[in-house]
Amino acid sequence: MDAVLKRKKATYHLWTFAISKLISSFGAQVYTFAISFYILQTTGSATSFATNLICNLLPRALAAPFAGYVADRYSRKAIVIISQLATTAAIGGLLFVTLTIGLSLPAIFTTTCLLSLTSTFSTVTFTSSVTGLVDEERIQRAMSLNQMSMSFAAIGSPAVGGLLYGVVSMPVFLIMYMSASTIAVILESTMNFKLFAKQKEMVNAEENESMWQSMKAGLSYLKLKSVIMTIIWISLLINFFFGAFEVGYSYILIEKMKMASQHFGITEGAFAAGMLLMSVYFSVRKEVAFPLLISKRGILTLGALMGIVGFPLIVPLPYGLIFSFYVVLMFAFGAMVIMVNTPIQVMMQKQIEDEFKGRVFSILETMSLALMPLAMVLYGFLYDIFPGQWILLTSAAILIAIVLVLARPSVIRKAHPELYGRKSANTKAGLASYK
Repeated sequence: MDAVLKRKKATYHLWTFAISKLISSFGAQVYTFAISFYILQTTGSATSFATNLICNLLPRALAAPFAGYVADRYSRKAIVIISQLATTAAIGGLLFVTLTIGLSLPAIFTTTCLLSLTSTFSTVTFTSSVTGLVDEERIQRAMSLNQMSMSFAAIGSPAVGGLLYGVVSMPVFLIMYMSASTIAVILESTMNFKLFAKQKEMVNAEENESMWQSMKAGLSYLKLKSVIMTIIWISLLINFFFGAFEVGYSYILIEKMKMASQHFGITEGAFAAGMLLMSVYFSVRKEVAFPLLISKRGILTLGALMGIVGFPLIVPLPYGLIFSFYVVLMFAFGAMVIMVNTPIQVMMQKQIEDEFKGRVFSILETMSLALMPLAMVLYGFLYDIFPGQWILLTSAAILIAIVLVLARPSVIRKAHPELYGRKSANTKAGLASYK
């Protein structure tokens, strides 16, 4: 294909990818908002809320290695489309149950598990395909546009969910999600997932290599990438302690602060607005020079923000001030999430060969999620027993300590030796000018 035509097709991919994510994410966010409010208002229990989170996390952790294997061996376009169709079918099943015998927690938990599985295959495959969809110079822009689309959805969907909750029935939320998922399938079917693919001969399904052998090959490859292994271990431990925020935020605002659904939706929108603003910044600026260092600083900031989530539980504040506090806090939280994720994603896209991307990203997904179901159970139990503010402060302190140890200066030096060379050169230049 002519270079000009390929670039035009890549531009089409940039926007189609972003719009597809926007539409499907909007439906998913509205659904999640409605289901979360339904569970908390029906049961009033952090444990039930945490159980639904586990139903989302555990299948992803278990299925991610298989998703990576499949993504490296079979048509990535087919996997994405089939996954999206399965998502539509799962929501259709819950809609049928709701209309016939009524909505129940077992039906919600089952659907959450199914959606988690389909999302895993779609996410791992899409992430593995970025370098095949767009040219190398625009990888950071592609990742930023992806984050922007999800941020737009996250801004609008809680506001829509908060306004509609209690006004329209649950089937309306489900129909919105089904419609969004169907449109996403149509858009994804027009994309060429091999436009810029650089992998060597794609592994055919007929070859004798077993799934276990293929996954072992991915692990062996990772052993050669020590910096990426460090990122995986950081993700593993950080995501565990972020369980304190995942469970505690909704529980504190809805159960302890008795925040109205409309106001809770606005705080969620502020989080998305922070993500959007930082995504726009990354989409227009040049590529980050030292991604691991930038991400380390972002994680330390996230730890500090997590520690002050429970501040209104320590110092009583009027309702209006509590609402404003959480809007500002969540805006900052959203911005820092993008500051952590985008540089690392671009770094990994460029350092990992195409034929290993599915397995490596699936290992990252598995390791990142491995301890989160345990975290959901533990924190759901803790929030029902202990004051939320002390749980958050303790978890934040441990999180910051972990990052300082795992991303210590020697690790940063290994990832970015040129950073220290630049510092040395600047120091010498300063001394020379002083003399």
